[in-house]
Amino acid sequence: MSNTQTIENTHTSGVYAKRDLTIVRGEGATLYDDQGNAYIDCVGGQGAANLGHAHPKVVAAISEQAQKIISVPEMFYNDTRAALLKKLTGLAPEDMDRAFLSNSGTEAVEAAFKFARFSTKRTEIIATMRGFHGRSMGALSATWNKKYRSPFQPLIPGIKHVPYNKLERLDAAIDENTAAVILEAVQGEGGVYPGDAEYLLGAQELCRERGALLIMDEIQTGFGRTGKMFAINHYDLSPDIMTVAKSMAGGVPMGATLLGERVAELSKGIHGSTFGGNPLAAAASLAALNALVDEKLPERAAELGAYFLAELQKIESPLVRGVRGMGLMLGIEIKKKVAPYLAALTERGILALPAGMTVIRFLPPLVIEKEQIDEVIVALKEILE
Repeated sequence: MSNTQTIENTHTSGVYAKRDLTIVRGEGATLYDDQGNAYIDCVGGQGAANLGHAHPKVVAAISEQAQKIISVPEMFYNDTRAALLKKLTGLAPEDMDRAFLSNSGTEAVEAAFKFARFSTKRTEIIATMRGFHGRSMGALSATWNKKYRSPFQPLIPGIKHVPYNKLERLDAAIDENTAAVILEAVQGEGGVYPGDAEYLLGAQELCRERGALLIMDEIQTGFGRTGKMFAINHYDLSPDIMTVAKSMAGGVPMGATLLGERVAELSKGIHGSTFGGNPLAAAASLAALNALVDEKLPERAAELGAYFLAELQKIESPLVRGVRGMGLMLGIEIKKKVAPYLAALTERGILALPAGMTVIRFLPPLVIEKEQIDEVIVALKEILE
């Protein structure tokens, strides 16, 4: 065990299950440990590293902004924040011309719930089984997995769960008390399950018929991950609220809650954030969004994702139950627990994620090279076939 690991184990909170690696540097889709070993990164900062590591445009933007000013609360105007808000709402669906800026995905979800209840004057939120929306108390209440929920009950009242991709169950659940329905277009943590177009569009229609708001959680799927700027673009969805975070600022902590025209005008002081919209994160985000567009990274994710998916589907192993995903958000489900297989991949220089107990999840930076994907496939074949 290295000195770094000893220090972290001594002084950290203990809530994280650590892997026996000390990562000290990254470039593109490659990470390096303290021994100089290189790894192909298919963890991608748990979805926060769509632009890869040390992207030069993001690095330059952070450096330049840090020399000007870092902290400007939203009681004042700021030029960098204004530029970001214009860019972000310009990438969102047409009627989403307002955004609340925060620091993480779970904060974006918390804001979405508050704004939905304020706007509709209703209290109930409907979420889905296998859904994951964060770990703060409100977002956790909408998250399904009992291992996250059980230690902290009772949770926030007024939130119930229905099966995903079953429109008839959602139809039966929405009533005059429903403030909002929150959905992921692709359930990430729940096992990489894409939503059916009929289901997602049907959910939108039900919300509009019954006065509820549709919240689409794009925290993991947003900013090019699925092959389009947002996963909702695959379905021509126009949600009322959209939550984004992770890769919004090139790896710098940032989140946002985007608001459509069915969300009421918000009263001054009903919500806030000390660090939300700070100029440093805003500068990183503006650079990241410009790079995503200029370098056509969503299109790259669509092309490389289709190739990666096809190669995964060619793996002939009795262990494999199936392969799912969209763009560069992919999962291969196996018949055993994935922890030993993730360790075996690490030994071969590949870092990947679990999605539940039996799914190996791949969230590589969108700048990953085709040759690196081929190396991942070779390693997977070795451990699965």
